[in-house]
Amino acid sequence: MKVSIDRFSGFCWGVVRTIDIAEQELRESGDLFSLGDVIHNPVEIRRLAEKGLKTISLSELEKAKGGRVLVRAHGEPPSTYKRAQELGITIIDATCPVVTKVQERIRRFYIDGFQVVIFGKKEHAEVLGLVGQTNGEAIVIKSVDEIGLVALDRKTVLFSQTTMDKPTFYVLKEELQKRIKDLVIGSIEDEALEFHAKDTICGQVSGRDKKIREFAASNDIVVFVAGRNSSNGKVLYGIAKESNPQTYFVEDEGELQGSWFDGIESVGITGATSTPQWLMEKVKTAIESRFDHATQKIGTTTVIHN
Repeated sequence: MKVSIDRFSGFCWGVVRTIDIAEQELRESGDLFSLGDVIHNPVEIRRLAEKGLKTISLSELEKAKGGRVLVRAHGEPPSTYKRAQELGITIIDATCPVVTKVQERIRRFYIDGFQVVIFGKKEHAEVLGLVGQTNGEAIVIKSVDEIGLVALDRKTVLFSQTTMDKPTFYVLKEELQKRIKDLVIGSIEDEALEFHAKDTICGQVSGRDKKIREFAASNDIVVFVAGRNSSNGKVLYGIAKESNPQTYFVEDEGELQGSWFDGIESVGITGATSTPQWLMEKVKTAIESRFDHATQKIGTTTVIHN
């Protein structure tokens, strides 16, 4: 049985940067709080917790008084930085540079009097940070059905959460253009980041759609590895399953089921932008060692291989 890992899967560069910053800070002092889960992957969170990273919520920020707090890749609204300053907290800012650029652009349009519309999920951490740039006035919608929330007689700018899907964004864009005369599409142009886009959806995330479809279709079954709270994971898993109905979601190797591999010749392993490479390697090793030309028992499932 051939087991391969999708070479385009795993951490996006923004997440790699955040994890690198967290590990460097932990090596230097061993005392660091993360405001919210540093990444939407419980296995990686446990690994970093063993190194000393303590996760707290915004309501628990006072626990870090006088200490150091990591702002994760999703970013935070200005109010969080203000509260941290009041508590004497040192902020270690690991906001993804692309997200930072979107925040800056949104703040600029808001100051210029634009109605800011964000294509995204209202409770997503990144969106909370984006809305915070507008004193909470931005309108967040996730489908054409919610266009009724938008004032159609104002000059308006449309932005997107960086991890949303492009097809829905462009349908929304077209529908708003039919209704709003002065509609501007938020974009990113940054020489330092070498990032130029006509929208604010991260190319590294959206570009995986096609690649993951191809990868899923090329294997008998697919094991999709991600945290269940990962927004990007849910989207990419759905795409993989569309291409290959025999796609199975796991958080770690302990969730593998023997019945998936009976008579299978090729297994593809892929994951979300929040899935660490080492975890996919661990899942690959587990599949190869447990299901390679032998009768094995995992949990209550017995599998016989030819």
